[in-house]
Amino acid sequence: MLPIHHMIGSAPQPVAPFSHAVETDGWIFITGQMPTDPDNPEAPLPEGVAAQTRRVMENLKLVLAGVDLSLENVVFARVYLTEFKRDYHEMNEAYRSYFPADKLPGRTCVGVTGLAVDALVEIDLVARRP
Repeated sequence: MLPIHHMIGSAPQPVAPFSHAVETDGWIFITGQMPTDPDNPEAPLPEGVAAQTRRVMENLKLVLAGVDLSLENVVFARVYLTEFKRDYHEMNEAYRSYFPADKLPGRTCVGVTGLAVDALVEIDLVARRP
């Protein structure tokens, strides 16, 4: 079976050539989302990593909803931070609020030298259909 490439109308405009999500055999790979406003891509990014993390998570929820899933279906997340030491704790606090304490997805978090649109954080997801 060939992969299904999803573009979600309500999700933020892609900042590069990619699909919002690609699905194969019940697995959905959600492209990393930036803290951009889906209704106004030219708007300034939110101030600080906590606000940017919340915007990224809300954008991820839009993509998940576009493929009829939710955060409950997420099995793994990858987080990218441009200021790892400074922002790790604050990002974790914002991120943690999106999942029940006993149902946290697996996760990797890495520091990077830069992200698109000068974001402080980017998060991608792997989800699974029930």
